[in-house]
Amino acid sequence: MKRSSGARLCATAAVGALSLALITGCSSDSDKGSSDEKGAKGASDTKSSAPAAAAVGSAELEKLLLVDGDVKGFKVEKADDSLPADKSAVKVDKTACEPLAYALSALPPGDSDALARTTVAEDKAASMETASPEDLENVDMQDMLDMDVVLVGLSSYEGDGAQKAVKGVSDAVAACGGGLSMTSEGETQKLTKVTSAKGTQAGDESTAFSVLTEVEGSPLTVQVEVVRTGGTVATFYAVNLAAMSTGGKAEVPPAVIEAQAAKLK
Repeated sequence: MKRSSGARLCATAAVGALSLALITGCSSDSDKGSSDEKGAKGASDTKSSAPAAAAVGSAELEKLLLVDGDVKGFKVEKADDSLPADKSAVKVDKTACEPLAYALSALPPGDSDALARTTVAEDKAASMETASPEDLENVDMQDMLDMDVVLVGLSSYEGDGAQKAVKGVSDAVAACGGGLSMTSEGETQKLTKVTSAKGTQAGDESTAFSVLTEVEGSPLTVQVEVVRTGGTVATFYAVNLAAMSTGGKAEVPPAVIEAQAAKLK
């Protein structure tokens, strides 16, 4: 019973993990050898070039966000209030790298103010509830922390603005491979390496990248995927809580991306 309660606490803590990651240094390098080489050219995967007719506002975007029950095995919560409210709260040492920093904050990577965000966390508490007593006896804190947390951001654009936003991210990945410095909420973090990654190829067009950073002396990688569906761009920024404490990498669960892309069609 105590272990199950602990799992609940860990799942609740996950909701604020992404904003903490931005402050302490969460980034992404979902560098997987040959699988990433396909995306290393910096070009996004495009399925359709038809521009959106008109943008929608933040209120409409809120209705399109994932909600509880949309992704099996994941809990959907309100995005943490400590996240940067707008682009003015995020500073980058290289102008060309700004779209990457915005995507890491679930802010619009392109020229738009229409924004909606949410947090999707692997539901460890639910899995603990259904586990056998024997399984619970073998669970330790590290097991409970080994969960994926994804910050999802939606932004909307007029005309071909969404396409330009995705291209801006791809161009920034190519230009910022050597890293960048990002300041969010007054805290500066050095992101030492940016690498193109193979994404899910969801939506009409997508691009993915990973960033390498360091947290308390341990290397940490986080993944970001940017997906366009019509005139809406969805950004997905993933962190694994265990990786934050031990060093490692996180990848955006494909189920989360696919579920959000389906709601935008």
